[in-house]
Amino acid sequence: MSLSLPADPPRARSLTGVVPQMMAALEGTATWFAPATSAIVFVVDGLGAHNLSARSGHARFLSSAGSKKDVARTVFPSTTASALTSLLTGVPPGEHGIVGYRALVPEMDDVVNQLRGWDTDGLDPGWQRAVPFTERFAAEGRPCFVVSKSEYAGTGFTHATMRGAQFVPSNDVAERVAIAADLAASHPGAFVYVYAPDLDAIGHKRGWNSDEWLAALEHVDGAARKLSDALAPGVGAVVTADHGMVDVPRHRHVLLDHGDDLVAGVRHIGGEPRMLHLYAEPGAADGVLARWRDAESARSWVFSREEATAAGLFGNIDPEVSPRIGDVLVAARSGIAYYDDRLEDKGAQRMVGQHGSLTNEERTVPLLRLGAFA
Repeated sequence: MSLSLPADPPRARSLTGVVPQMMAALEGTATWFAPATSAIVFVVDGLGAHNLSARSGHARFLSSAGSKKDVARTVFPSTTASALTSLLTGVPPGEHGIVGYRALVPEMDDVVNQLRGWDTDGLDPGWQRAVPFTERFAAEGRPCFVVSKSEYAGTGFTHATMRGAQFVPSNDVAERVAIAADLAASHPGAFVYVYAPDLDAIGHKRGWNSDEWLAALEHVDGAARKLSDALAPGVGAVVTADHGMVDVPRHRHVLLDHGDDLVAGVRHIGGEPRMLHLYAEPGAADGVLARWRDAESARSWVFSREEATAAGLFGNIDPEVSPRIGDVLVAARSGIAYYDDRLEDKGAQRMVGQHGSLTNEERTVPLLRLGAFA
């Protein structure tokens, strides 16, 4: 069947092109950015363009740094593991292989967390199949730095996506951007990645409409202003994100339980609440697809792996990556979230802020230029 999917914003860039264009700017050949001496990418996890626009009064600096046209389109699924890997390798999930928050590892016959599974479930270092930009740049002799929270130093995901860079820890975002500005100024030709996860964490716990989220946004906005003020002449910086966020209250949860038709024939459920990977029992995929399409197509996009491939949702898909993608995919279109209520641990059901699906609120992120890039 033909899938009716949201159209990309007319001027949206692809998140996969951000770092290549920043590096081209160091050579004076970029089409997105002006020439620069060093480049900084400041990633604010969970800050969608819609979220920023709706709360512009709490982010006056970021709102003034660009217009509604200054946006990028993140990958599908719109989730941190997939999007950060694409940002830092320049290829879509179908090539690098991180196809969601939780995905099937065929040889384990189990779904594994793609952010933490390297350290808890023994994901092989080669599971992420693309060479990170930082490894390439370091091999070329370019100074590369990652400035992030100390807890991420030495993790499997950090190695998989940022190896080759020097890790500089800091647990305060304002300090992080000051460190980044200093590194870019003192190392001409440098690439510096700065990461701010707090907005996403608070959004999951309290929702992006909460007072706590607004306070965190104001803190991030102050850090972005500090970064702009601290940039040495010639240094360019970009502020962007991995995904946006929607709030889903508990009464909008769709709970999957024992005996439900929707779990019949399903061997594993992966992905996350707004974008499920359904891995079928042998021979059961067509039935799973039909049941989910009949029950849920009014409020979700329901499609097969083959339909997703034909639509290019994961980009070009490497044959070794294809089995990691669900036989059936369910991407929420309305304000709902799916949970496997058969699981003993109900902690995930306390989440308010959600992402992962195809909506513009989840996939459109800011692409703001500072310093030499402005």
